[in-house]
Amino acid sequence: MRPLLNALVLGLSLTCSTIPAHAKDVVVFAAASLKNALDDAAAAWKQETGKTAVISYAASNALARQIEAGAPADIFFSADLDWMNFVTSRNLIRSETGTNLLGNSLVLIAPNDANVQVSLQSGVDLAAALGDSRLAMGQVDAVPAGKYGKAALEKLGAWEGVKDKVAQTENVRAALLLVSRGEAPLGIVYKTDAVSDPSVKIVATFPEGTHPPIVYPVAATRSSSNADAESFLSFLRSGRAKPLFEKQGFTFMNSPGSGS
Repeated sequence: MRPLLNALVLGLSLTCSTIPAHAKDVVVFAAASLKNALDDAAAAWKQETGKTAVISYAASNALARQIEAGAPADIFFSADLDWMNFVTSRNLIRSETGTNLLGNSLVLIAPNDANVQVSLQSGVDLAAALGDSRLAMGQVDAVPAGKYGKAALEKLGAWEGVKDKVAQTENVRAALLLVSRGEAPLGIVYKTDAVSDPSVKIVATFPEGTHPPIVYPVAATRSSSNADAESFLSFLRSGRAKPLFEKQGFTFMNSPGSGS
């Protein structure tokens, strides 16, 4: 196994960084796949209000566990409902602030210069397309993109053939990086991840019926006492944020009022 592939499979974090936050900053724990769009949204909110959102990106499962352990987050923005339900069931989320804000698609990617064709239909032989190489995807039992990916492969009858060829990463952006750098010939990521990286191309899109709907819920944490958290949440739900998410390929599921 080559060095980068080895590092990512073993869990080296490449997308989550610890950013110093001032006392009045809004601290957001957000799924790694949100990085481009949410960075743009935070910049727009700062320009509008003069206030700062400090965002820590990682896999939703890792962030949920950190919130459970008492990490000081004001907002949690998950890439699936399961991990939002996890923290909600532990009374760590203010449910009344929650919104199922975004949708996404799941795609199979390859390096831009790859000559590969795969049709994601029932009975697809993905193992043949991989040969002796690995399939990059998030941890299939924890990372939302990995869970969606495994469900889709099972539905298509392809999981048994590839399960021993999977390079599992700690978040979806790490899987993207493996393909982007040519360390893996194929990977499963969100459409928005593929759009963000010009070094990869979309080979095929998984049919919606092969996996649970991809939903990104966002809510304030119960431990937050930052009055600006609701302001940032309102901005994310608003028509001003909508084009920033849609630009990156997300489906905006909220219906902002004319005054939002």
